[in-house]
Amino acid sequence: MNWRIITWYIGASLLLVAALMGVSGIVACCTVGDESRIPLLFSAYLTATLGFFPLIFVRKGRHRLGFKEGNCIVVGAWLLSCLFGMLPFLFYGREFTLVNALFESVSGFTTTGASILNDIESLPRGLQLWRISTAWVGGIGIVTLLSMLAGRSDKTALSGVEISSVARESLAGEQNTILARRMLFTYISLTAATLFLLKLTGMGWFDAVTNAMSACSTCGFCTRNSSIAFYANPAAEIVLTVAMLFAGIHFGVLFMAVFKGKPRYFWKSETIKVFLTMVGISIVIVTADLMLRGNYPSFTQALRDAAFQIVSISTTTGFATQDTTLWPPLSMSVLVICSLVCGCSGSTSGGIKVDRAILAAKGIGRKVKLTVDPNRVYIVRVDGRAHTEEQVSDAYGYIFFYLILIVFFAAVNIAFGQDFATGVTASIACLGNVGPGFGDVGSMSNYASFPLILKISGMIEMLVGRLEIFPILYLLRSVRTSAW
Repeated sequence: MNWRIITWYIGASLLLVAALMGVSGIVACCTVGDESRIPLLFSAYLTATLGFFPLIFVRKGRHRLGFKEGNCIVVGAWLLSCLFGMLPFLFYGREFTLVNALFESVSGFTTTGASILNDIESLPRGLQLWRISTAWVGGIGIVTLLSMLAGRSDKTALSGVEISSVARESLAGEQNTILARRMLFTYISLTAATLFLLKLTGMGWFDAVTNAMSACSTCGFCTRNSSIAFYANPAAEIVLTVAMLFAGIHFGVLFMAVFKGKPRYFWKSETIKVFLTMVGISIVIVTADLMLRGNYPSFTQALRDAAFQIVSISTTTGFATQDTTLWPPLSMSVLVICSLVCGCSGSTSGGIKVDRAILAAKGIGRKVKLTVDPNRVYIVRVDGRAHTEEQVSDAYGYIFFYLILIVFFAAVNIAFGQDFATGVTASIACLGNVGPGFGDVGSMSNYASFPLILKISGMIEMLVGRLEIFPILYLLRSVRTSAW
């Protein structure tokens, strides 16, 4: 591997992180009595200094990026961004010990939304904005933003690694660079639209900006201790519900449907139909369960809470309007299932992804058909496109690894003192980048009480889930091969 070019691009990614810190620092300087201005500006200075170093002293050269270099840049950029992203929290202090600061940074960049903060509202405005900014840049992907500034050949390599193969297959024939550009444009447009609609519901500018960024990144960080329940604003909940739903759908498909005036891309997508059907059925089940067993005073209130929480969990956002740990067992079970499958590829959502679930289900169906009639040829098609045996096997492999990791980290959680509900759902929530689970990590709780070892294991899960497992395995293999 060409370590010089890897170092050069990772340095450039740190400059991007430093720029976002600087913006948050400027907001802090413009806010009277904001104690986060020095932590933010000093952190931006340190991050920018280290980012500039390889750009000045390391020659980029004319070497074209290959898959190994691109993969190393992606993983390295994510790890170092999380590491330097913790500096403003660490320098600010209070609840932010070293591990807590790193946990909050990793949770933000991976759009998990799990927090160690007991009093979010006590944070100064500049640090609040930085916390949400980590989620917003993490939503679209650090390297996706960086690839916009790279040369044509490098753009292809970087975006080809950052955007998963499942996301690329959803729009067969699109070049990686074009797809990345369209996804970024859609992401920014969705955030802006959500911002202005939230302002129209009566929300203040700062809350509208931060909640729009958090909803569209499907992170769920909020500036209020009680999350969206604080506002008690039905209109804002409707806006956020729609925004989260759009954020859980392939941005490339949304671009073609909305900005290219081709709605058939949306309505003919089997993946989107399955996703919306899953969400709709879940809302119906939970609404009925809340009415029958949840002691809800009215159908309207049950539907309102069920719709918001189902969409929030299905898109891995994690916003909350109710304490779902108090809901009936059936409703909680539906939420757990939703937090496993989650949204579509090419979105900011985490989890297994609906695309993989459909592909695996159809692959199993083909196996059954071949058992009955082995002489016939059955082709697995999703959204009208034929998929090879290798692609079906990749879906099997990913889901297998995903479930194994959930079981392993759940066992770790339980071994270090968590009850069964907390241990299992915390593992699902961290690996799927969902945020809230049940038990001690419910929708109105946090991860502050977790012991040091479980916070570390949770961070590992978040990063592995956000990078979708295989890039880290590829990196380990590449480094071992280079060492030999």
